[in-house]
Amino acid sequence: MTISVIATVLNERGSGRRLLESLAAQTLLPDEIVIVDGGSTDGTLDVLRAWPGRLPLRVISAPGANISAGRNRAIAEASGELIAATDAGVVLSPGWLEAVTAPLRENPALTVCGGFFQADAHTVFEAALGASTLPRADEVRPAAFLPSSRSIAFRKAAWQAVGGYPEWLDYCEDLIFDLRLKASGPPFAFAPRAVVYFRPRSTLRRFFTQYYRYARGDGKADLWRKRHAIRYATYLLAGPLGLLLMLRVHLGFALLLVLGGLLYLRRPYQRLRQVLSDAARTNGVRVTLASNLAAVAWIPVIRLTGDIAKMLGYPVGWLWRLRQRPPDWRQS
Repeated sequence: MTISVIATVLNERGSGRRLLESLAAQTLLPDEIVIVDGGSTDGTLDVLRAWPGRLPLRVISAPGANISAGRNRAIAEASGELIAATDAGVVLSPGWLEAVTAPLRENPALTVCGGFFQADAHTVFEAALGASTLPRADEVRPAAFLPSSRSIAFRKAAWQAVGGYPEWLDYCEDLIFDLRLKASGPPFAFAPRAVVYFRPRSTLRRFFTQYYRYARGDGKADLWRKRHAIRYATYLLAGPLGLLLMLRVHLGFALLLVLGGLLYLRRPYQRLRQVLSDAARTNGVRVTLASNLAAVAWIPVIRLTGDIAKMLGYPVGWLWRLRQRPPDWRQS
């Protein structure tokens, strides 16, 4: 069966080159690669079109296309029965394509296989951010896993059956795509060895913007009501109540606040050592006592920043939803 790799790009001159280099190094080469450019102005198209002919690459220019429209266009143009989707901004491990398509090639009853992605940290801050936001493979429950479209393979027929990616949505579009696939077919396979390396945002401001947009997308798509409600309740009710009890009743309530905070930060701290070790090995990040302490200090700041971004972004998405009345993806 033929395998097509698809991706979208927008102003990804440098990262687009790295993506193609990692595709050329795959243990299983695709039959074709279809990349849709959404209107780059930094020379990305020139880099892609000048790429040496050793890859079966097709580049489509679609100015103004958002990521969903770009993916849908790439998949529609692809000839493969199996589609492997990824993104600019990542580097693929050499065995990625082989691993992410293996369950589908071996079992005709399966329609979707989720791969995995890991932090490709170049600084101590990026390592702390990766530890804060990206799970380890051993934390994943395959039955509940919703793969990112940075690392996923599916049958083209399954994409057609659910109507593709939702083009009315600018963020969280791959989650809606996953949820519709789960509702329409057999369980997803999970390929933890199908790894792509994703560089976390380099500054706190960029991270804030990223998570604000993610949460705005949640609001637009009516996703994760319970999760967002718990976050608002924690910060706006439980937190202030704990402080009030500590100040007015007994300082012992401070211990409860500290224990709650440590429990909330437990996972990032458990991951941190490995992420720093990977950053030192692959990107030459110096791991010293000072860098370890800096990473430890960054994690609560990152968590707080991400939560504030989500609490600000979610209602903005909800207001958009009330005004625009987008399709009900659970039924359409």
